Amino acid sequence: MTNLLDAVKQAGVVGAGGAGFPTYQKLDARADLLIANGAECEPLLNKDQVVMQEFADELLAGMQLAMTQIGASEGIIGLKQKHVHSIEVLQPKLPANIRLLQMPNVYPAGDEYELVYEATGRQIPSGGLPKEIGVVVQNVETLFNVQQASEGRAVTHTMISVHGSVAKPYTDWLPIGCTMADALALAGGATIDDFVVVDGGPMMGAMIEDMSTVITRTSSGLIVVPRESHLARRKMTPERAYKRHGKSACDQCSLCTEMCPRYLLGYPIKPHLVMRSLLTTGEMSETLTINAQACCECNVCSMWACPEELDPSAICVATKRDLRARDALLSPQQLQALTTPVHPMREYRGVPTARLTRRLGLGRYDKVKALYVKNDFVPREVCIPLQQHIGAPAVASVKPGDKVRAGDEIGAAAADALGVPVHASIDGTVRAVADTITIMAD
Repeated sequence: MTNLLDAVKQAGVVGAGGAGFPTYQKLDARADLLIANGAECEPLLNKDQVVMQEFADELLAGMQLAMTQIGASEGIIGLKQKHVHSIEVLQPKLPANIRLLQMPNVYPAGDEYELVYEATGRQIPSGGLPKEIGVVVQNVETLFNVQQASEGRAVTHTMISVHGSVAKPYTDWLPIGCTMADALALAGGATIDDFVVVDGGPMMGAMIEDMSTVITRTSSGLIVVPRESHLARRKMTPERAYKRHGKSACDQCSLCTEMCPRYLLGYPIKPHLVMRSLLTTGEMSETLTINAQACCECNVCSMWACPEELDPSAICVATKRDLRARDALLSPQQLQALTTPVHPMREYRGVPTARLTRRLGLGRYDKVKALYVKNDFVPREVCIPLQQHIGAPAVASVKPGDKVRAGDEIGAAAADALGVPVHASIDGTVRAVADTITIMAD
């Protein structure tokens, strides 16, 4: 089914659940099992549930297309037991070769390594990919986009939840290139004056202060929180400060390691040893240690486990950066040699999502869900980045003054490189072309 791969590439389909890996490349594989990831374990987000509830037929059709492409005989939709409505919608629609996997209500159930282990009982090789054990994993929105691509429709919108300190939380398709200010306006605006926005989930998302920041194909959630909230202050702490805190206060209790989901799966990650390097080197240690490389940056160690509220996750991220700069990262084979069997206490150490939500100071928001609201929003202007995915950026194929319609290609995939095109998300006139393409609505 080369034609499907071509259609998926030309439609600009990338992973909608994370870093944005081009989907045509991921589907160019052979595997026995396709897993649709709908676990959505980050607090307050609801976009994957909306896809499964409102667009179940398209999701299942996208799964069948992907399964045929990779040669899979079985498909699994992974979601949490608490997603009762999604289960009720999907269950009667399931074909014989697709089933549901209902997982515990814990974080981070949506991590690819966690999901594959729950579905198969097998570990993805350390530093490796699911296809190495005959599995392909795609986010549910990605598979919706696969189905749309098969009918010639490009990715012009992304499903996104807007929640937190806003008047009317919602989940909807928003045009790529609209601003965070546009998204918040659709929610009736922020209900507080001094705020920041978590771009993505509150555990792994980045803090954004500039509301002119645009929505991309990988955007999933905007959570408005007070600038002085505990969550915002933790996530906005500069590197010099969190390293200083770790050096002065870490007592090597090792709870960060004992609660680490990847450690519990047997991977060679030990945050407490990464923290120990702060205690045995210079004031601003580069913290180089192999015990950081398998970190998936889920933040359980920092936001849940550490009794001193230190930031082992950030230290691991800085360590990986420094190792990479020195070309000192271990190979996947070296990492795999350090992998151990799954920890016997793993099933007892999941982080309950409801308690995590309260720990993050978000419990008051969780009383109101970001339900699906069909806004049909057309912004006055969009600024569409040519780089929204892993790989080479798209190459502009329009010039100022050109008239475009939603779905038209405005940036071509780079030749002979991993990448996908980008498309206009509204009808309008191209006003500027640089790293982003600005389109004014007609």
